[in-house]
Amino acid sequence: MNDFKWRHFQGDIILGCVRWYCKYGISYRDLEEMMEERGITVDHTTLNRWVITYAPEIEKRLRWYWKPGLGYSWRVDETYVKVKGKWAYLYRALDKRGRTIDFYLSSTRNISAAKRFLSKALRKFKEWEKPSKINTDKAPTYAVAIKELKKEGLCPQDLEHRQIKYLNNLIEADHGKLKRLIKPTLGFKSLKTAYATIKGFEVMRMFKKGQMDLWKYRQGLKGEIRLVNRQFSVYTV
Repeated sequence: MNDFKWRHFQGDIILGCVRWYCKYGISYRDLEEMMEERGITVDHTTLNRWVITYAPEIEKRLRWYWKPGLGYSWRVDETYVKVKGKWAYLYRALDKRGRTIDFYLSSTRNISAAKRFLSKALRKFKEWEKPSKINTDKAPTYAVAIKELKKEGLCPQDLEHRQIKYLNNLIEADHGKLKRLIKPTLGFKSLKTAYATIKGFEVMRMFKKGQMDLWKYRQGLKGEIRLVNRQFSVYTV
């Protein structure tokens, strides 16, 4: 199946635009001008549709490549994202090396949201790969969520829940770098489009952090482009 049927542009152009938008913290109008300089006329609204459609697909198809290994201790925290004039909550988990484990966008910040996120993250791992420690802030929601997950058998019974503030400096600093990519959006129109776009941002951050270097075969930026394009059967020289 052709992933770019009826798009009127070649797949490598579309994927290149999605990568640039999600990687460099630019606006759609800036990207429109950049493409015009390269002799490609494409409207900013079309670029928006490309990102919403293909950013989640890039994240989905690269998921196997960026999955962190083994049960390092996790740093879990949430940050704020503006959606349709209201705050939404982006839950994120990093390992102690700063590598992204998972993320989840929620309209609420409560026990249910914390539990959904932790459940989503833990389900990706085999029992022996799950963390031995999870560090969070002082929010009581995490303690309750972890307790319930232990009862349901999704969380290791001997998992240690820590609430040591300085240990989360790592993830709070990473929030700031992600926010620099989100800022040019000037807020999202819906939770669905926000989550779709953030998936692209997160994947590009993973490339930046070297989580997929093994699969780039020491080819740097060219290796990154080839890895992304190959997931859509787009082959470049």
